Amino acid sequence: MTTPSPAPRKRSLIELVTSIPTLVQELVMREIELVKVELTAKLKALGVGAGLIAGAAIILLGMLGMLLTAAILALSQVMPGWLAALLVAAVLLIAGAILGLIGYRILMRGVPPVPTESIDSIQRDLRAIKGIGKRRTE
Repeated sequence: MTTPSPAPRKRSLIELVTSIPTLVQELVMREIELVKVELTAKLKALGVGAGLIAGAAIILLGMLGMLLTAAILALSQVMPGWLAALLVAAVLLIAGAILGLIGYRILMRGVPPVPTESIDSIQRDLRAIKGIGKRRTE
């Protein structure tokens, strides 16, 4: 048999008012913990992705060396070897400069990983404290 749980006792207004600082402190601590957890997860995923991209880049650089050697050898059939190597190097310099400028512009936009869910939660808390809307517990 189940025993009915006792109804929660009603707290007085003074008890409610005196518990506000504790509740606000608890809320702030939980929000900070939520930001930490969210940022850790995002940065961990970013680190794994960056590591995989770095590994792929190393393999592709080796392959690129082979392709450049093949291009120089092929061009050396129609022109002197030194001229073929110089031509391939000039093309690589132009391509590298273009990619570098594009990468620089993307980095200058500055898109840091932002804990959007935590910010939304904090904004909902602030609206609830101000009395605008309701605070939903999820």
